[in-house]
Amino acid sequence: MVTGDRPPGTSSSGAARLAVAAGVVAAVVLVDQLTKWWAVDRLASGPVHVIWRMDLALSRNTGSAFSLFQGATGLIVVIAFALAAVLLVMVWRAPTLGRAAILALILGGAVGNLSDRFFRSGGAVVDFVEFHFWPTFNVADACITVGCILLVVSLLRGPARA
Repeated sequence: MVTGDRPPGTSSSGAARLAVAAGVVAAVVLVDQLTKWWAVDRLASGPVHVIWRMDLALSRNTGSAFSLFQGATGLIVVIAFALAAVLLVMVWRAPTLGRAAILALILGGAVGNLSDRFFRSGGAVVDFVEFHFWPTFNVADACITVGCILLVVSLLRGPARA
């Protein structure tokens, strides 16, 4: 393969990968913010039991994943911006559109939670999905987790496969 060539089935345009990523990020942030708006409005009066051990219960997290680093909003924001920049570079360099979309799933979750830190009182993230055996989470958290799992699977499959 000549330097700069990409394996068959890969995207040759960083702009195309960024466009796909922008769409995924926009969709994740939209769904995340709409569900948080609903949770703040509907769950303020109390939790709603869904099924088995799953409830929808409003909570606010000033920390990071698993409620670590409570009250360290400034540090969390700086780290989130740094990680977002790294994810954008990874999207640009992704070997496929699929890998770019996977990275965008993670980026969209980060942007959704960052939006809460900037636009909701106290810099807290709204969480509302509660399983009682796992920390309470939201759509952005789920996208980050699913994106990370898909990224690991993608990397294990090889550099040119999504």
